Order: sequence, then structure tokens, then C-alpha cells
Amino acid sequence: MSKDRAIRRAARLLEAERKRAARAAVASRRQRRKDITDRLVPKLPDRRTGRLQPRRTAAQRAAIVILSLLAVMVVFYLVDDLVMRLIIVLVLILALPALVVIALGRRNS
Repeated sequence: MSKDRAIRRAARLLEAERKRAARAAVASRRQRRKDITDRLVPKLPDRRTGRLQPRRTAAQRAAIVILSLLAVMVVFYLVDDLVMRLIIVLVLILALPALVVIALGRRNS
């Protein structure tokens, strides 16, 4: 009885070793292929700035949006001509980044 168990255990161990060797061979081929493609494909430089904090706080972003919408509403309330309204709103949208930098400053930290 124990001889049969020993034979079955040896067969199981042999089969497990074969499977392990096959997995190792597949992993080795995969790694070689990856190494070759890594050498052939050009690498792009890392463009991350390392900035952990956003440039503007949530309150600042909310204030920018609210004030912009308020300015658009004032334009639509005070100006009668539709073309002039659209031109003023377009100028406001184009000038908004510069106005934000002037008002809040350029934070690089």
C-alpha cells in the first residue's frame, strides 16, 4: 500500500516539475521577446513634472467658473446686439487665462 502511494507521489512530483519547467520556459521566452521589443521601440522622455498639488485649488477653480458665467450673464443682459454679445464672450474666453494669471499669479509649487 505505501509503495503504491510512494509511486503515485513520485509521479505527481514529476508531473509538477514538468509543468513548472514548461511555465519557466514560457516566461523565459516572454521575457526575451519583451527585452527585444524594449530595445527596438524608442522610449519617449518622461514628461511628468512631479507636481503633487494642482495648480489651482478647488475654491479658486470654482471662483473662476462662477465669475466667468457671471460676466457672460452681464454681457447678455447689457448688450442688445447678438453679434456683439458673441464677440464679447469670445474675447472673454480668449482673455480668461491671462486674467487668471494676472489675478491669481503663476504658482509653480
